[in-house]
Amino acid sequence: MKISTQRIEVLMLEKGLTLTALSERSGISRQSLGTIRRRQTCQIATAAKLCKGLDCDIHDIIPPEYAREV
Repeated sequence: MKISTQRIEVLMLEKGLTLTALSERSGISRQSLGTIRRRQTCQIATAAKLCKGLDCDIHDIIPPEYAREV
């Protein structure tokens, strides 16, 4: 699934989260978060974990051009 790393960064800044804090809250390792940010893709289950950690909706991290697919 295509995700917007820019939107994730904005949400992290708004919530005052570091990469380590997001890792702890989402249950995704820092290494995996780095890979997700670099590739700008992840599995749907991983996107759900990201949303849990960011306390947001899945549509908040998907680029607008891909939002219709979800």
